[in-house]
Amino acid sequence: MSEEWVEQEKENIDGEELEEDAEESDGEGFESEEPAAVEYEEEEDRYAPPADAVKTYLRDIRRSTLLTFKEEVMLAKRIAKGDEAARQRMIESNLRLVVSIGKRYMNRGLPFSDIIEEGNIGLIKAVEKYNHRKGFRFSTYASWWIRQSIERAIINQSKLIRLPVHVVERVNHYLSHVEDLVQELGREPQVDEISKKMKIQPDDVDQIQQLLRKTYSLDSPIAANKETALRDVIEDTSQISPVTKAEGVRRREDILRWMSLLKDNERQVIVLRFGLEGDEPHTLEEIGKIFGLTRERVRQIESSALRKLRAIITQKTIGPDEIL
Repeated sequence: MSEEWVEQEKENIDGEELEEDAEESDGEGFESEEPAAVEYEEEEDRYAPPADAVKTYLRDIRRSTLLTFKEEVMLAKRIAKGDEAARQRMIESNLRLVVSIGKRYMNRGLPFSDIIEEGNIGLIKAVEKYNHRKGFRFSTYASWWIRQSIERAIINQSKLIRLPVHVVERVNHYLSHVEDLVQELGREPQVDEISKKMKIQPDDVDQIQQLLRKTYSLDSPIAANKETALRDVIEDTSQISPVTKAEGVRRREDILRWMSLLKDNERQVIVLRFGLEGDEPHTLEEIGKIFGLTRERVRQIESSALRKLRAIITQKTIGPDEIL
């Protein structure tokens, strides 16, 4: 199967489907009757799933029709009464949403077929828990469940981080509260809403989110040859051989070279955020105090920098040997 075919098939899916991002919904009243458009980051589209089974799957799900909000409400009411046909239609009509979201997690340690499978598990949970009375489109609600299912799978398969028991308990406590908020609000909660629910400071919420992000992103390849991952340059080196330590230093230098293509403020934020120069990772608030910025502005800079860094490395198909 050619990568070009799969790439075109993925573009066809995205061109037809509709998703409404939770951050873009104001949550007031019922939303548009039009099917919701799926949005995605263009740079993620470069990665093509390799298996013929995926090729067939992408082709098949294009046949499913999108739902209007009225149709979602109708199906939700039938599902609440135990209508299996309505449940099946709600699932099938949103399979393309899973693919669109799943592409953002490619090259993070899971095969694309597994990403789709985990995303579909999240979709099924969303169908079971969706409350149309909240006034949100199903895609707004389901997006969180899909992402959460995929991220949990990536975390579970990661062999890098062994978290202490008390940290695991705190993370599970966080996830439980976030899940409750998603159910209450019908959308993904904001940091201040989570902190209020958990009765902790927003900065503590940010630290937990940073830990989760670090756990599932460290195994992401950072070069086209897929041999160098971010974890290789920031993992604990206290119990590894001198040769491996030397390789880690070289890879750290590789990353810093790639980062030299970023703007100064973007580079500084990434270095502080991930502790790439040997320091402990900083929170958004801590970085904000250093540069006199709000935590939201720091978050925006971080997101922009990570997108650019991924695009720089993959788009130019460069590896460590080409940069040294």
